[in-house]
Amino acid sequence: MGVVYLVRHGQASFGADDYDVLSQTGWEQGRLLGAWLAARGVEPTAVVQGGMRRHRETAEAAGWAGAVVDAGWDEFDHLGVVARFPDHPEAGLDNRAFQRVFELATGRWTAGGHDDEYDESWPAFRARVTRSLDDACAQAGPGGTVVVVTSGGPIAAACAALVDREADDATFGRLWSRFNTTVVNSSFTRVVVGSTGPRLLTFNEHPHLEGDLVTYR
Repeated sequence: MGVVYLVRHGQASFGADDYDVLSQTGWEQGRLLGAWLAARGVEPTAVVQGGMRRHRETAEAAGWAGAVVDAGWDEFDHLGVVARFPDHPEAGLDNRAFQRVFELATGRWTAGGHDDEYDESWPAFRARVTRSLDDACAQAGPGGTVVVVTSGGPIAAACAALVDREADDATFGRLWSRFNTTVVNSSFTRVVVGSTGPRLLTFNEHPHLEGDLVTYR
C-alpha cells in the first residue's frame, strides 16, 4: 500500500511586499515537520512540490532534496479572486477581516456563473489539482511514499475529490471550503493508495507544532 503526504507550506509572509516567502516561523515549522517525520521512519521515495517559492523553501526546511516541480499543486490566485469580489475593501485588513472577505469572495468563485471574470475558473482549478493528485497517487503505487509540498487550497481540493469526486462544481466547492478554512501551516494530510484506489486516511495532522507555532495564515 502506498502513501501520499499532502503537506501545506510553512507560514508565508502575510502583509509583506512579497507574500511568497516563508517567515521565520514558517522555516521553523518546516524544520520541525521534517524532523518529526524522519524520527518516525517516514522516508519519501519521491518529493513533489508546487512551483511557488514557499513550497520550495518548506521542502528545503524539512530536508527533502530532489523535489520535482508540478505546477498543478500551485495555489489559486487568492488575491485575484478577492479583487473580483464586488465592492471588495482596500488593502490593509487584519487577519480576521481579510478571512471574512476571503470566504465571501471564494464562495462567489466556487458558486459558478462568473467563470469568465477570473484568470482561472473554479472548474479549471478543480481539474488541475485532481490531475496532480492522480499523478502523485500513481507514483506512490504499491509501497511508495510520496510527499507533496503545496498550499491549503490544493490540499482542500484534493480532499474534496477523495470524498466525492463526482460532485457537481457547487457541491464540490462547499466541501472544499470546509477543508480549506482549517488547514494549518506545515500540517500533513495522509492519503493511502491501495488496490481499490486512493482513500483519505487523515486530515490536517500537526503533532510537531504547539503554542504559537500553530498558524493558519
